[in-house]
Amino acid sequence: MKNENLKIWTLPDHLPVLAISLGSGCVFIGLMTFFVGKTQAGVILLDSMTQLFPYPLTIQNVMHLLFFVGLGELYIRWRVAVREQSFLSREYLPEDDETVLQAHDLGPVRRQVAKEFDGEHGFLPSLIDLCILQFQASRSVDQTVSVLNSSLELIAHRVDLRYSMLRYIVWVIPTIGFMGTVIGIAWTLYQVDPNAPDLKKLTASLAVAFNTTLVALILSAILVFFLHLIQPCEERSVNNAGHYTLKNLINRLYTGGN
Repeated sequence: MKNENLKIWTLPDHLPVLAISLGSGCVFIGLMTFFVGKTQAGVILLDSMTQLFPYPLTIQNVMHLLFFVGLGELYIRWRVAVREQSFLSREYLPEDDETVLQAHDLGPVRRQVAKEFDGEHGFLPSLIDLCILQFQASRSVDQTVSVLNSSLELIAHRVDLRYSMLRYIVWVIPTIGFMGTVIGIAWTLYQVDPNAPDLKKLTASLAVAFNTTLVALILSAILVFFLHLIQPCEERSVNNAGHYTLKNLINRLYTGGN
């Protein structure tokens, strides 16, 4: 059952997720256009009555597509976090209060975890493999602990780098929104007749210009909310992997025998 559960959480492929995210964004825009395209909500969310851009190529729709790409990245990060947590249930190491491990006990454990990780994923099996390799080479618990600590720092840094694209998307959506507002204001002022200014038309056009910033801030806030829910889960999996290795491997190592 545990092996089957782990197979369910195989690593997601970025390209299919990206394609599905963009497709979902297009479907969302199409549905919103059909249901609220000619309403005030459509003007705010889609700029559906735009005179500045050929619909649907509006600033709001670009932000919606980026938003769905961000959701796809969040889905990948969530999948990876759950998969990393699932390794803790594989029982690679003894978890009772009595077992000790000597050098000759570690070979089977290392063979068990050997194919469970790669250069990017599989925090727990990679830590177990590296610590066993270090202990077999040095017979020193202190050096093994040092390797464990160094590896945890590198893994934590690697996890942080995985969120760089998400952080960029969270930044670029409000930036595009602000750009849309500036373009809208500039276009509105360009349309004003200095000899007979129409204040009603001017204020309506300015309201449309500020809609891009409003939508951008809402979309960015949603992404940031989920980012702060999912990133701690992946970081927690690193901490749990380190704690499991320390408790069930490092603390059981016995150097008195061969």
